[in-house]
Amino acid sequence: MIDRRTVLAGALVLPVAARAQNERWDAIVDPRTGTLGKALEAAAAAGGRPFRILVREGVLIEKLTIAVPNVTIVGSGRGTVLSFGTYAGLKHPDGNNWGTGRTGTLTVSAPGATLRNLTIRNSFDYVGAKRDNAGNGAQAVALVIGREADRTLVERCWLEGYQDTLYVQARARIADCRIVGGVDFIFGGAPAWFERCEIVTRYVPGAGEFGFLTAPSTPLAQQFGLVFSRCRLTREPGVPARSTWLGRPWRAGGNMDLTGQSVFLDCWMDAHIKREGWTWMGYKGPDGERRQLTPQEARLFEHASRGPGAGPASPMRRMLSAADAARFTRANVLGDWDGSGG
Repeated sequence: MIDRRTVLAGALVLPVAARAQNERWDAIVDPRTGTLGKALEAAAAAGGRPFRILVREGVLIEKLTIAVPNVTIVGSGRGTVLSFGTYAGLKHPDGNNWGTGRTGTLTVSAPGATLRNLTIRNSFDYVGAKRDNAGNGAQAVALVIGREADRTLVERCWLEGYQDTLYVQARARIADCRIVGGVDFIFGGAPAWFERCEIVTRYVPGAGEFGFLTAPSTPLAQQFGLVFSRCRLTREPGVPARSTWLGRPWRAGGNMDLTGQSVFLDCWMDAHIKREGWTWMGYKGPDGERRQLTPQEARLFEHASRGPGAGPASPMRRMLSAADAARFTRANVLGDWDGSGG
């Protein structure tokens, strides 16, 4: 049996015969000596066949894209960190600003990706930018699940940023993760199923309000958007009571077809959540005039919320009946994909 190993800048790329003896890893990355980027180059050379990468504990300062299908990246726990600090207002080499969509520390742009047991962080100094009144263009994404990234599984991961931490543009399941941010930090138009996640609002010194958990941009014709099941909504020390919105609907680019949907099912909410629950978001209409998309116009709902942040029903904070809530299942949201990965 062949037992040779190819060393690729610290990523051990294992032939098929050797993988069976090494827990089926196609590449093993040690952050002290190698890069995840080199392992992703090897995955690209594999031509789309399933490719599994193990990343050992350590910090990788890299900005990366998963560009081929069926890539699995598994870390060694929270201490496996992928970190980078690009933000929307920074000048790109092409002369334009980076813009929100290009800031991701990790971007998934191909189907069938699986991410497990690692931290993905955008390290942009949001707090310092706010302190210095330089916060314009402070959107800084940790993980982008792009439009071509259908069937993305994110499991037991730590996603960390401040503004726009997680951008979901394709069908995804996010399970048992800790997602940390402040402003619109879970956003996008895809059908996405979140289960047993901890959604953490960050403390920003001197802030009056502490942001918005979600900013959905769901198309009207799409039945499901961002759906949170049995999650916990918590806060960092210093975040005051009644300071944080569940979300606001994002009509991206003034597209009138977008009527964002966020739904919280059987979730526990700490006291930082505002009693009103949801708020409006501004956009520019087809006539060029500034308008507001209100919670009443969007599809923002709850069912069976618990904890000190669970508020009373109102025209702004609408509750689903048990029968309506029963439609929001993982199978319905994800359709013909069962939510499993590599």
